[in-house]
Amino acid sequence: MSYPQLLTPEERLADAKKQLSLPRIVVICGSTRFMTEMNEADLRETKAGKIVVKPGCDMKSPHELWSDPVEAEALKVRLDDLHRAKIRLADEVLVVGDYIGDSTRAEIAYARS
Repeated sequence: MSYPQLLTPEERLADAKKQLSLPRIVVICGSTRFMTEMNEADLRETKAGKIVVKPGCDMKSPHELWSDPVEAEALKVRLDDLHRAKIRLADEVLVVGDYIGDSTRAEIAYARS
């Protein structure tokens, strides 16, 4: 007696996207110093018919939500986790900007894994 091969979570996600007829999902990665370029890439990719996800916070710009250093560090950890979830959801990764620092390098490595 043979048993059907169980699907991996990635295969189940891909199958669900196909069944829902979802367009391709692209995640934008890069340093938040390139937020203007990320927004432009978002426009181009959206115009091309893709679902776009990208960083939603630029913690390099002052804001009351991350004005406290302790809270800012905790928020950065949560945002990094959130961005990795966006990478898992995406069909493709678009790296924006001409600088690849440690965070972006880690995002690329995570996407490749």
